[in-house]
Amino acid sequence: MRVSRVQAAENRETVINVASRLFRERGFDGIGLKDLMEAAGLTQGAFYKQFASKDDLAAQASRRAMESATLRWSAATAAKSEDPLGAVIAFYLSMDHRGEKMDGCPIVALGSDAARQGSDVKASFEAGIKEHLEILGRFIAEANGEESDGKAMAILSTMVGALTLSRVVNDPDLAQAFLDAATEQVREAAGA
Repeated sequence: MRVSRVQAAENRETVINVASRLFRERGFDGIGLKDLMEAAGLTQGAFYKQFASKDDLAAQASRRAMESATLRWSAATAAKSEDPLGAVIAFYLSMDHRGEKMDGCPIVALGSDAARQGSDVKASFEAGIKEHLEILGRFIAEANGEESDGKAMAILSTMVGALTLSRVVNDPDLAQAFLDAATEQVREAAGA
């Protein structure tokens, strides 16, 4: 049965969305095409009609994951518009976010994997990271009237590092301590 162009486009978006979540949960090499396509409700044969390779899908899914992360930052700030930086910090450095393997930060979930991928995957992450830095820079400027790319980089690095460390330990008290220490350091660095 032939699939319409509209349905094919919808199928492609479904595969990208599913891959975005499953790659964050299992890593780029942690799921095969058969299982990925099954999770999207499609056959493996449909994959090759939509993507040139798994690397092509990884780049698309990475872009989608970074876009999703940016949207989550926007949702956090919308809920607390009087303190957008505080809202991002509270959301990002939380035990809830720590537990979100499929929907959490793609930098934390896939950063070390992405470093071993091709230039297209790295470009997707780079674009998303630059957007995060721009957002943080804007929040810092709004909070204390000064612009600083260095502060934004230090804050993002601290947040990503703390969330990563919180995820690799079993002890929930130690995980919370990493998040709390980072929250304090980030607020201090931002002057917020």
